[in-house]
Amino acid sequence: MNSALARVAVAVAALAFALFSTGTPAQPAGYPSKPIRLVVPFPAGASSDVVGRMIGQKISEQMGQQVIADNRAGAGGNLGIAVAAKSPPDGYTILIATASIAVSPALYANPGYDAIKDLVPVARLTNIPNVLIVHPSVPAKTLRQFIDLARTRPGKLNFGSGGAGTTNHLANELLKHLEKINIVHVPYKGVTQAMTAMMGGEVDEVVMPVTTAIPQIKAGKVRPLAVLTEQRVPHLPDVPTGIEAGVKGFTMPLWYGMFAPAATPRDIVSRLTRETMKALETAELRERLTALGVDPWPGTAEELGLLLRQDTERYGTIARSAGLTKQ
Repeated sequence: MNSALARVAVAVAALAFALFSTGTPAQPAGYPSKPIRLVVPFPAGASSDVVGRMIGQKISEQMGQQVIADNRAGAGGNLGIAVAAKSPPDGYTILIATASIAVSPALYANPGYDAIKDLVPVARLTNIPNVLIVHPSVPAKTLRQFIDLARTRPGKLNFGSGGAGTTNHLANELLKHLEKINIVHVPYKGVTQAMTAMMGGEVDEVVMPVTTAIPQIKAGKVRPLAVLTEQRVPHLPDVPTGIEAGVKGFTMPLWYGMFAPAATPRDIVSRLTRETMKALETAELRERLTALGVDPWPGTAEELGLLLRQDTERYGTIARSAGLTKQ
C-alpha cells in the first residue's frame, strides 16, 4: 500500500472510531432549530397537561428551544393521538400519552391510529395513582357501601369519565365486572370536565388521577373512597386501596409516556429519549412532580414499548371479560 492510500486508511479508521466510540448516532445538524410541539390529547388542566408542560419546560431549557403544548382533547384521547401519529416525522412533534393508549384497541374498532405501527416510543415518564371519588350527596362512606348501594339501585347510579377508552372509564368497567353491579357510563371530553360535572350533581362517581383530585378532596367538594393501587398513596394516607376495601384485583394505575410519529429518524428519537430521561432525573423536576402526587418513572424507549404491549394485552383481557364491545 503506498503512503497516500495508507494515510486515507488511517483517516477512515479514525473517523469510524470517533463515530462508534460515542455509543450514539450522530445528531442532525442544528436540531432542534425551531419550537417542538407537544401534543396533549386531553384538555388544559388535566393531569396529562400539567405533567406534560412541566416536563416540556425542562426539556426546553436543556435543548434551547421552546416545547409548546398543543391540547387536542376528544374521543378519550384518540383525537390527539391520531393528530400526533399523522404529523410529519421530523422531530418537531411529540406526544404525551396516558395508559389509555393501550386501552383503545379493546374499545374502538378504528381509533384513528395503530399505536404499535404509527408511533415510536420515546421515553416512559411517570406513574400516577387513580382514586375513586363520589359526590358528597352519595350516601356511601366506603367503597363497599358504594357497591352495596349500586346493587340496591341497579342502573340508577352513574359515573363520569374522560371518554370511552380512558383508564377512568375502564376502571369502572372493571369494578362493574368484579362486583356484578350496574352503574351507567357518562363520557365527557376530559376527566376534569367529568369531575366538574360530578361536583355539579350530574354524575355520582368518577375515577381520576390523584393529582387532579387532591385539591377538591382537601376542599371537601368530593369524597374519596379508594385508591386503585397496590399500596396506599402518601398524599392520601387515610384512603384505603381498592384491595383493602375488599375488591380483589381492583387496581388501575395511570402511566404516562412520550411518543413520536413512527418514521421519526432514529437519531432524533435517541436525542429526545436522552433529554427526557435527563429532565426526569433532575431534583427540581422530581420535587415538583412528587409534590403533585406524581411518581417520576423514567424509562427508555424500549421499556415504554414493552409496557405498551403488555398493557394492551391486559386491558384487552379486562374489556373482553367485562363484555365490552368495540365502538
